[in-house]
Amino acid sequence: MTEPTRPASPAPALPVSLTVDEARALKTNDPRARLIDVRTPGEFASLHIPGSYNVPLNLLREHRADLAADHSDPVVLVCRSGMRAEEARKLVDAAGLTGISVLQGGVTAWQAAGAPVEKGRGTWSMERQVRFTAGAIVLASVLAGLAFPPLTWIAAFIGAGLVFAAVTDTCAMARVLGLLPWNRAASCDAGAMLTALTGPASGSGGEAQ
Repeated sequence: MTEPTRPASPAPALPVSLTVDEARALKTNDPRARLIDVRTPGEFASLHIPGSYNVPLNLLREHRADLAADHSDPVVLVCRSGMRAEEARKLVDAAGLTGISVLQGGVTAWQAAGAPVEKGRGTWSMERQVRFTAGAIVLASVLAGLAFPPLTWIAAFIGAGLVFAAVTDTCAMARVLGLLPWNRAASCDAGAMLTALTGPASGSGGEAQ
């Protein structure tokens, strides 16, 4: 008599965050472990951790009602520095996906530790895009203010926004920039991307782009 198939045992609860060494050990010791990169598709294409999947943060926001996992695999969320991954963790936690961890320091810490990465052609990191955009607006408003002084208030507004972003650990400008064409996949299959996080294992690793 054939013994009935038993459901996979639940993965042990992960801490809220993992160091690079802990994440690498998890990835090595547990083949079910998933690294979910929440940066934009352009950033992911530029540089990412081998075997990680791309599920952009803006996609998680748009489809938060669909975030129900059909697996018990350990999940570690990744971004450039950890800030967006932590925002994603709070979002999926509110949707009912608990026990998910964040890679401390993100891809930057992973690369600094000498861990392997895959490089390609993509866009600047979101942090770099924010710095460039904010600096360009401030410079333009100050120069324009030489002819029409009230325009210098735009620079003050941007400065206040950056202070607010630092205090609240959020960034409205990053959200806006994330909607631009070069930060979105050319043909975004939302269902396929979300499956990398919520669906059962496909049997082979790789990137969902």
